[in-house]
Amino acid sequence: MFTGLIEAIGAVVVVEPLGDAARIVIDGGELVRKCQVGNSIAVNGVCLTAAVMDGARFTVTAVEETLRRTTLGNLRAGGHVNLELPLLPTSRLGGHFVQGHVDGKAIVTAIESEGEGVSVTLRVPASLARYLAEKGSVALDGVSLTVARAHADGFAIALIPHTRAVTTLGALSVGDEVNVEVDVLAKYAERLQTPTAIAAGLTEARLRELGY
Repeated sequence: MFTGLIEAIGAVVVVEPLGDAARIVIDGGELVRKCQVGNSIAVNGVCLTAAVMDGARFTVTAVEETLRRTTLGNLRAGGHVNLELPLLPTSRLGGHFVQGHVDGKAIVTAIESEGEGVSVTLRVPASLARYLAEKGSVALDGVSLTVARAHADGFAIALIPHTRAVTTLGALSVGDEVNVEVDVLAKYAERLQTPTAIAAGLTEARLRELGY
């Protein structure tokens, strides 16, 4: 479990294809020196297991499902990633509950200055858009953010200068893809309503038409 408060920006050192998977070596600086083999680390919002530790560097393996659903398949040596270690029971929850289980990808469609901040508009599949609500929570590349506006095929978020400075979101450009994890509470709420709909006589085919 994570909070979406990024602790460091890591540098991608090696990306080695392994058939349908990939071995990724990342330099996380002082943040990962306290880690051990087997520990979880969120990389751009994806919960991964450190398979090898070598000083400030750690190695993870991203399997086919992870590469398909997230942007990790786009990583290249020399790139940068957001890093966060798991939440401790004694830690303050400054963001929101982030599982590190990415739901899909969003595409940046617009970036506009708003005073000291920046407004970023993103497009997501309808299967994810229904979980997004104005002033609700969302994680983008592992960063806990508030939905400023929500619409049928996407949403907008506002980036303050601090977030742009300490995460990779400050380098976003139109056309970039980012990992999206919607609020797990929204998914559970939907799941709880589905049996009620079936009991009311809606077929599974009709539920799919309605977006369930």
